[in-house]
Amino acid sequence: MANQHNKQFKLDAVQYYLGHKDLGMRGCAENLGIGYSTLSKWMRDYRENGDIGVRGSGNYSSDEQKEIAHLKRELRDTQDALDVLKKAISILGK
Repeated sequence: MANQHNKQFKLDAVQYYLGHKDLGMRGCAENLGIGYSTLSKWMRDYRENGDIGVRGSGNYSSDEQKEIAHLKRELRDTQDALDVLKKAISILGK
């Protein structure tokens, strides 16, 4: 199972690499106990956005995305309940 690292750890890892470029990205990742591709992704995020996003459970990129997903689930559940009621009415109406 993948480790979940908090935002501070990710920022510290990026700063560690920036301060120890002589080790290379692989060396820094190894020293930190993380994968090369993980550190590489954090570096890319940091360069592109100036920050590193931290996604919680559900992997939502923002609170808005989390709310949209919640509303979609709620709509789907409501539609399923409506379909069940329609079937029940059709069976009982016969």
